[in-house]
Amino acid sequence: MSYDMRPAGGRLGVLLPGMGAVATTFIAGVEAVKAGRGKPIGSLTQMGTIRLGPRTDGRNPLVKELVPLADIEDLVFAGWDIFGEDAYASARRAGVLETALLDDLRPELEQIRPMPAVFDRRYVKKLDGPNVKGGRTWMEKARALIDDIERFKRANDLDRCVMVWCASTEIFLSPKPVHETIEAFELGLLENDPDIAPSMVYCYAAIKTGTPFANGAPNLTCDIPALVELARREGVPIAGKDFKTGQTLMKTILAPGFKARLLGLNGWFSTNILGNRDGEVLDDPSSFKTKEESKLGVLEHILQPDRHPDLYGEIHHKVRINYYPPRGDNKEGWDNIDIFGWLNMPMQIKIDFLCRDSILAAPIVLDLALFLDLAQRSGMKGVQEWLSFYFKSPQVAEGLYPEHDLFTQHIKLMNTLRHLKGETLITHLGLEYYE
Repeated sequence: MSYDMRPAGGRLGVLLPGMGAVATTFIAGVEAVKAGRGKPIGSLTQMGTIRLGPRTDGRNPLVKELVPLADIEDLVFAGWDIFGEDAYASARRAGVLETALLDDLRPELEQIRPMPAVFDRRYVKKLDGPNVKGGRTWMEKARALIDDIERFKRANDLDRCVMVWCASTEIFLSPKPVHETIEAFELGLLENDPDIAPSMVYCYAAIKTGTPFANGAPNLTCDIPALVELARREGVPIAGKDFKTGQTLMKTILAPGFKARLLGLNGWFSTNILGNRDGEVLDDPSSFKTKEESKLGVLEHILQPDRHPDLYGEIHHKVRINYYPPRGDNKEGWDNIDIFGWLNMPMQIKIDFLCRDSILAAPIVLDLALFLDLAQRSGMKGVQEWLSFYFKSPQVAEGLYPEHDLFTQHIKLMNTLRHLKGETLITHLGLEYYE
């Protein structure tokens, strides 16, 4: 079966709640690629290839040659932030990219100035800013976001948009009755229900305007029945949650290897230092709990201790994040991993990952924007589990456990692309070569 994918003609708007380090690194990076100043390293949509058919066929096109993705030349950017500085000033303040490169891109970046944000300090306690929307209720603010989206599309003659949440981690919220149905949720918007967070208001506005939505933070956001129902009803793809970048990326690479080789695990201690705005937000315990829940679930789902009690039945898994301003966006993650092998003999692995969070996140934002746009043009709607490859805590259908193994996620993504084009799915069985 092949899908009737509409072509990717015209320009695509990329809307970014949160115009901080991640968003501005993404925007500046795309503009740099357009100008021939760099390569989109880390982006599967731009640099990845995909095998089609038997290995003997030698068919390995670029992903963007297989499926009709929007061209990065056709991307137009806008966003919201509680601080009113333009993308150039925000990128300079974030300190991720070299000043000389930003100066070369200054004319393009200065044109992107954030719209007033939907914000409430109850949900992000460590930040405050003046560039916020008025309005008495969540519903009034949602309608203001809808107006922003429609105005942006008209002003830039856009066929379609996508929205990728790049803003801060909100306080921990658990599902409540207001999240169960769209009727309850819309009543909650009218009544300013405290269990509705700003990110949910953005997601609601996106879905109501037919805009695919990706959640790059561990917030509950669209992982609630009401917004899943609305997305399916409106024919809008959604995906989340929490960009898979530094320490968790390493866990989803290493843990599948331990499981494949049946090596036991006694403990995994992880600690981080970072000094960007994300680190400042996570210095608040209620926001850290949201992030902690996202990071802690990875090992349990990969290793499945209930099926392998002798190997993984008593894992001590600890995660710490420490706000350390001198480090800026250059995060350092330390991992101590206590494993054991043949006859229970103990061994250790130490990792010191000096990474740049925004450099790892920027290509994720690009790929999610392009793949969600593809999904909508292909008639896909609701939760897009095939995009789990990009998330720490993948959103899945109710009743399913999330797949965290990076390599299984990659196979799922590639097979979805093959399926969209009516190509044979790759199982890697390979017995036909020996018959």
